[in-house]
Amino acid sequence: MHKIRSVLLVCTGNSCRSIMAEGLLKKYLKKEGKEDIEVKSAGARAIDDMPPTAETIEVMKKEGVDVSGFRSKRLTYDLIKKADLILAMASHHMDEIIKTAPDAAPKAHLLKQYGLKTDDVEAREDPDILDPIGKPISYYERVFETIKKEIERIVKLL
Repeated sequence: MHKIRSVLLVCTGNSCRSIMAEGLLKKYLKKEGKEDIEVKSAGARAIDDMPPTAETIEVMKKEGVDVSGFRSKRLTYDLIKKADLILAMASHHMDEIIKTAPDAAPKAHLLKQYGLKTDDVEAREDPDILDPIGKPISYYERVFETIKKEIERIVKLL
């Protein structure tokens, strides 16, 4: 397996989940001395240049990560091609990635499944990280905790 130099995190609108994952991955990579790995995020249905939701900013601030200046990006063929590893929040994002760039299938994975053995993947109840958009802050916090747990696991694999 070649060294991973760039990671792309994908969700729907690039305003909640993928921003949380990007912010956390950057934080933990820095902590591990792996700052040479580039981290980006995008949304399969994103509108370019939109700010994160207020709830996303709030939960990330509690973690000591400021995402208030972040602006959304739509998933593109170019972003997919440049990434060594693509981590999607949900199965339908995987479909979008592969539809946009069919040859990217080997490097695209669900965040909750990346690096797991087959038995571990099958034991997981739901491979998707649900979208918190429009939900109360407590829902965002649960989504954040799920993403954080996965990022803490994944950063050791990079």
